[in-house]
Amino acid sequence: MNDDVDAISRLVFAYAERLDAGDLEGVADLLANADWRSDRRPGALRGREEILGAFRSTVRIHEDGTPSTRHVTTNLVVEVSPGGELACARSYFTVFQARPELPLQAIVAGDYRDRFRRRAGTWEFSEREVRVALVGDLRFHLARPIERAEPAGDEAVSVRRDSGEPGRGGS
Repeated sequence: MNDDVDAISRLVFAYAERLDAGDLEGVADLLANADWRSDRRPGALRGREEILGAFRSTVRIHEDGTPSTRHVTTNLVVEVSPGGELACARSYFTVFQARPELPLQAIVAGDYRDRFRRRAGTWEFSEREVRVALVGDLRFHLARPIERAEPAGDEAVSVRRDSGEPGRGGS
């Protein structure tokens, strides 16, 4: 089982490494057979192309080909099912960023809730849920402000974090 925990841990950390390298295609490859959810948008993104499109339209890639970030993942706990074909994990993340116009600082923090399945002997993501707890200066990381999706009857209502004004939809 330690091999399973190691393999799943490598997937969790590979997400951060690929994102920080500006390898959005690599991030989408990791999530190709997964649902990606966030408390900042209603619904789920499903599959490689949908996830890649969302990351390309959201994450700012700077002149060096990266988002100028470091996603630090901590407090990782992995639990493998007794049958060894399913697993879940939870962890915290803190994203640091530094730019010529922005001193080094934490810009967002929260936690990941992940699910995995073994397919053809190899572990893969089946779901990643991102829960944002703390938001700082995201001007140089995201192409648009993040919002929190809140259920309100039959539709989602969002509140812009930068202005506090209610709006419809999600980021």
